[in-house]
Amino acid sequence: MMRNSHGIPIIGVVGWKNSGKTTLTVRLIECFRARGLRVASVKHAHHKFHIDEGDQDSARHRKAGASEVAIISPYRWAMISEAPSDAAREPDFSDVIDWFTDADIIVVEGYKSQPIPKIEARRDASVSRAPMAPGDPNVIAIAADRFDDGTETGLPQFNLDDAEAIAGFVADRLGLATEHNS
Repeated sequence: MMRNSHGIPIIGVVGWKNSGKTTLTVRLIECFRARGLRVASVKHAHHKFHIDEGDQDSARHRKAGASEVAIISPYRWAMISEAPSDAAREPDFSDVIDWFTDADIIVVEGYKSQPIPKIEARRDASVSRAPMAPGDPNVIAIAADRFDDGTETGLPQFNLDDAEAIAGFVADRLGLATEHNS
């Protein structure tokens, strides 16, 4: 079982584009919260994204040249860091997961190559139907809308829409005590 340096267990959700990763990740977060767990999450993106657009004050600070901008309110906060244009390097995964100190579980969407326990999401509508599990010993279960290839390595298989069963499996596998099973 993988944990960050603060002892928080980690579960990943991986799959090809359009495999249902985001929907499954969101549903798992909801299930873990319903079990009384504090959940942190990490979403890996392969493209530029913006959370401070237009004429928002944080965007104006960043566009003026601030390399880091913190947005703080009583309800939430965020830190935005600009990567140097000549570096374009994202933070190391181990550093990212160590940012979290106040959670019972970290749910990671993406980061296929990281050595963390993973649920592989599969859908007929995904870009590829090639299974990831046979080549990745860190895949601990399959969540799919189909079970037709018969080449699995004996991993538990769940319906992609049964997030509650998947969350229960993950909680048991990671040894998480929750309000519902403690």
